[in-house]
Amino acid sequence: MARLPRENKTQNKAYRAPAPKPGKPSKAAAEKKSTGRPRRSGGDSYHHGDLHGALLTAAETVLERDGLAGLTLRAVAREAGVSHAAPTHHFGDLTGLLSELAAIGYRKFSAAMMAAGAAGGTGPEKGMANAKAYVAYARAHPGLYALMFRNERLDMKRPSLHEAASAAFAGFARAIAASRQEQISAEALSLDQAAAIARAWSLVHGFTTLLLDGRLADILRRLPKGNDAETLLDAMLRSTVRPPGA
Repeated sequence: MARLPRENKTQNKAYRAPAPKPGKPSKAAAEKKSTGRPRRSGGDSYHHGDLHGALLTAAETVLERDGLAGLTLRAVAREAGVSHAAPTHHFGDLTGLLSELAAIGYRKFSAAMMAAGAAGGTGPEKGMANAKAYVAYARAHPGLYALMFRNERLDMKRPSLHEAASAAFAGFARAIAASRQEQISAEALSLDQAAAIARAWSLVHGFTTLLLDGRLADILRRLPKGNDAETLLDAMLRSTVRPPGA
């Protein structure tokens, strides 16, 4: 009788590849572990000291694109192309990141107001120019502008934010002083001066908020042809900006 072939015991068992031998981590993994960010190809890696700024730039991009609700530490890290731990390392937490971003917003706002005030003209004309610059800034940076007034999300005691916000208020007070053709100290206001600042701020901030929220659409569509938000603001300002005693 012929012998049956011997059974191959490996035929009924799943094949298992040999376990890889431990070795050194790749250069990309090593760099990510040591710096908190992935290694970029082609030599396009962050130089020492510029990651902080890159994260803030990424944060502003996310804010303007996705709104405050979409601005998270992980979203910023993804936008910047770095590890999720990098924002925490630089800002501590989301409040720290938002506070630094709001400080940038106040600095940009102050620069816009200064540029408008340097354009020349009479006192009332400078006041109108500053009000228009206020609205123009908000329309150009709606996310950043909204963040600047979200105190519950910010650490107003953070030095960079406190200084930037204080400088912005001082600049706004100077603009009101120019429109009134008088000197105003942001640290010591008379009741009349405080009322002038609050009145102007309420007007321009209220107009800006309604405009950004789309709440002026019904008024704008009723205007004669050729008018828009800018001409509406101009008409409002001309009816309210008055020198002292007028």
